[in-house]
Amino acid sequence: MSIQAADFGKVAVLMGGWSAERAVSLKSGAAVLAGLREKGVDAHGVDTGRDICEVLRKGGFDRVFVMLHGRGGEDGVIQGLLETLGLPYTGSGVLGSALAMDKMRSKQLWSALGLPTPAYRQIRGEEDFDDVVEALGFPLMVKPVHEGSSIGISKVEDAAALQPAWALARGFDSVVLAERWIAGKEYTVAVLDAKALPVIRLETPHEIYDYAAKYETDTTGYFIPSGLPAAAESRMQELALQAFHAVGASGWGRVDFMVDAQGQPWLVEVNTVPGMTDHSLVPMAAAAAGMDFPELVWRILCGSLENGQ
Repeated sequence: MSIQAADFGKVAVLMGGWSAERAVSLKSGAAVLAGLREKGVDAHGVDTGRDICEVLRKGGFDRVFVMLHGRGGEDGVIQGLLETLGLPYTGSGVLGSALAMDKMRSKQLWSALGLPTPAYRQIRGEEDFDDVVEALGFPLMVKPVHEGSSIGISKVEDAAALQPAWALARGFDSVVLAERWIAGKEYTVAVLDAKALPVIRLETPHEIYDYAAKYETDTTGYFIPSGLPAAAESRMQELALQAFHAVGASGWGRVDFMVDAQGQPWLVEVNTVPGMTDHSLVPMAAAAAGMDFPELVWRILCGSLENGQ
């Protein structure tokens, strides 16, 4: 039996929120809203604030398309609220959202399962600097554990740069992670309905694929096909699915990698509500698989029916 637009009922597209990724979420949400409406879905944009519980209760919504990036939307908080309200929603549940958002616990889990991820240390304060340098060497990455869109991250080349990098990350999060720098190429694998989409290789003139490279410039190159040999691409797709399922993620998302000079892929993070802007990677991967944007958001929304949330 085929799904009809009316089967979804009245759909709230949650966007905005209160995280550091609010601006990106508003752009992603607007794109999703337009795509759903093009497919005939009775979709309504909701700029999400602290009153969201009351807004949803009064709105008469039947289900929710979660398009909130970062804390409060991608970390299990909104998912817990939706579970309490009995509203079906897209994407990962409470546990998968929370684990994927926590970069350190994701890495702890992957390491325990024998999945490759760069060596790391938590930086609790300046008293940890010497141990971090001894364990990881230079260069290294410093990042807030619970942020996305590369917000608050720094590449650290020497001891003098470690304190300001830690202070920058600490401004966004009470938990800060240092990670061994992997010199190599960046790749990403989108996941939809428990299947991996074509691998994308990213190239940017920026030293790292930072916020500006993701959303503000047109100098980043996106390569599909990725240029990997078929066997290496398949291996990366399988590793992406392993990492995705290990943290309890479901529905859709994206897994990011670095690949070193020896061809070894290293897991960086899982995004359970990736960007859906005109610069975003999941729509690119879907297009390479023969799926236009309205069909992509339709497929994601179908997950809220199939999962019986």
